[in-house]
Amino acid sequence: MKLHSQDNQQYQTVTGYDAQGVEINAKRYEFSVLVMPEVEPRAWPVTRFEDLTAEHFAAIAQDQPDVVILGTGERQRFVHPKLVTALSNRRVGVESMDSHAACRTYNILMGEGRKVTLALIIEGAAAA
Repeated sequence: MKLHSQDNQQYQTVTGYDAQGVEINAKRYEFSVLVMPEVEPRAWPVTRFEDLTAEHFAAIAQDQPDVVILGTGERQRFVHPKLVTALSNRRVGVESMDSHAACRTYNILMGEGRKVTLALIIEGAAAA
């Protein structure tokens, strides 16, 4: 599904997504990524929801977001609170939702000027 037609955006905007990947400013990523408004997307070494660890979220905490939108694939799944301790200790909210909803929500929050991180799991893809 395409979200935006522009490919020269100032901020990192989700411009399309499907089950195999995501487009950020019309550039395709077919692996799990971390996306923030003012930083180039980077690979996130998660290939399956079940493989998430506290270290994955501790790495996100270093970016000091206000909120993390976790895209969990085709369906919404929730992480155990122990996994997001590094974020909750900093009063950073973590919202889990299916990846399509996560992409839309990230774009809305980013457009409002929020310091948001999209942590998007692309399952079945090899880690980049």
